[in-house]
Amino acid sequence: MEYNCKEFKVGKCEGEKLVDGETLPLVLTPPEPCKTGIESLLESLKNNKEWFDEMIVKNSAVLLRGFDVKNAVEFNDIVETFDWEDIRYVGPAPRTHIHKRVWTANEGPLSEFIYYHHEMVLIKEFPKKVILFCEIPPPEGGETPFVPSFKVTERMLEEFPEFVEEVEAKGLKYTFTALSNDNTTSMRGRGWQDAFGTPDKEEAEKRARALGMDVEWLENGGVKTILGPRALTKVFEGRKGRRMWFNTLVGMHGKELSSATMADGTHIPENIVKRCEEIVEDESIQFKWEKGDVLFLDNYATLHGRRSSLAPRRVLVATCK
Repeated sequence: MEYNCKEFKVGKCEGEKLVDGETLPLVLTPPEPCKTGIESLLESLKNNKEWFDEMIVKNSAVLLRGFDVKNAVEFNDIVETFDWEDIRYVGPAPRTHIHKRVWTANEGPLSEFIYYHHEMVLIKEFPKKVILFCEIPPPEGGETPFVPSFKVTERMLEEFPEFVEEVEAKGLKYTFTALSNDNTTSMRGRGWQDAFGTPDKEEAEKRARALGMDVEWLENGGVKTILGPRALTKVFEGRKGRRMWFNTLVGMHGKELSSATMADGTHIPENIVKRCEEIVEDESIQFKWEKGDVLFLDNYATLHGRRSSLAPRRVLVATCK
């Protein structure tokens, strides 16, 4: 399917890139000045659900810009226009529920860079789409950079083919330590009681196992989660057979609260992790947030992160199956 949709006009944004013949992100704007209101946008989305979904897969990222989307209620209305099932976030990021399917994005300190990741990549069931709404754009920084995941795999195969295939064969093992209660001074400060939705350790263990995790309880009341084996790359239907870099190797390797090794315990060389980090950054795409922006990311095809920022910044999120 092509871009020819009468109810949207293709625009441009600073920072967009041409990747394998597609523009990332695809920017869609009102077709005329009188069509910027939320009701017009909802009607246009309702009339073009299939086309819009195709564009997300085709371009991996679609940015709605120039529409007068004011708040979480209107953002939720956009999300609910589609027939995408909701999926509850499970992970270390501190978040607050705002309205129906809408949550705050990671509430960790704005001074910290949130590393690139596929949303809930370590969990058995992860979102197909991540949808972000900019309610308050930051005065400086605060971009949400994203990366076409298959490009990372391509370049890692070019530079480290034997390593990639070894990890592909063995799988990855991760560990992550969570405190008992939330710590909003950290971007990974979500406590296990909030993450698992229960203060009961036995119930938390059941929920952890259902998500594909083993747990070890710590003397300080925290918990160490062990996940593995997990894949290094994945191929998803409808995405040209591309091998997505569907892991969080760089984000968890050698950190204070986390680790990443091969599933058999083999250490991953620091120079390879460092080079992978450079490749991911080199392939990243970013734009400056504007008030009312709504960004749709194909979570199967893109990693995303958050640049450090000056306050205020308020970006809300919804995740869908």
